[in-house]
Amino acid sequence: MTQPLLSIRGVTTYYGNIIALRGVDLDVNEGEIVTLIGANGAGKSTLMMTVFGNPRARDGRIRFAGEDITRKPTHEIARLKIAQSPEGRRIFPRMTVLENVVIGAFIGSKTDDEAERLAYEALQRVGLTDSQAHALAGGLTTKQLRLMELARALAPRPKLLLLDETLAGLGHDELEDILPIIQQLNRESVTIVIIEHTMHAMVKLADHFSVLDHGRVIASGTPADVVKNPAVIEAYLGKKWMDRAKDQVA
Repeated sequence: MTQPLLSIRGVTTYYGNIIALRGVDLDVNEGEIVTLIGANGAGKSTLMMTVFGNPRARDGRIRFAGEDITRKPTHEIARLKIAQSPEGRRIFPRMTVLENVVIGAFIGSKTDDEAERLAYEALQRVGLTDSQAHALAGGLTTKQLRLMELARALAPRPKLLLLDETLAGLGHDELEDILPIIQQLNRESVTIVIIEHTMHAMVKLADHFSVLDHGRVIASGTPADVVKNPAVIEAYLGKKWMDRAKDQVA
């Protein structure tokens, strides 16, 4: 069998003396879109940050493309073609959109010119125009801001893209605009792990769900299976979801 692109085995992470992750196992196969779901504080963002080396796993192993990255520093992990768009990501409102994206492109570039070329390419991939590239980031709409953040993560041309709440704050129509962009990136050989609370969108988007509760994975499988799992309904989705689950995955 082909090995997973990302393999997490028995990962336990602490914040001080508080256990944030408890023996987490997760596989992400190349070409998949995997969604991490769970209530606030379940450990989703911590798991994503632990993959990226901050915080570090206290126990367990994380492998990317067969290479053990558990103890690697964050900058080395980034150079292995893993990129992250974290929750609460920082933008520079007085810089242009292009300049914000160039910051991300430096990870995969040897020269300033190469970084700018990769930044332009990333902006085109998410559908932002040349005129938008030279606008100040502080004047962007919420949708444009999310696209810029996505472009910044894409600029170093990652194989694995970790997205935390990328769709946050978007209305229904804006979601419908951005979901096809994420799907197209996936078709262009970008494997994606995404944290998102918009379940209706994730059921359409994801190949695989993993559900965290109090730092543990309590369910993992296809969206159709996971959203009908009684443990998931009790811990996260709520009982009302049971009546609608069949329609959501039809």
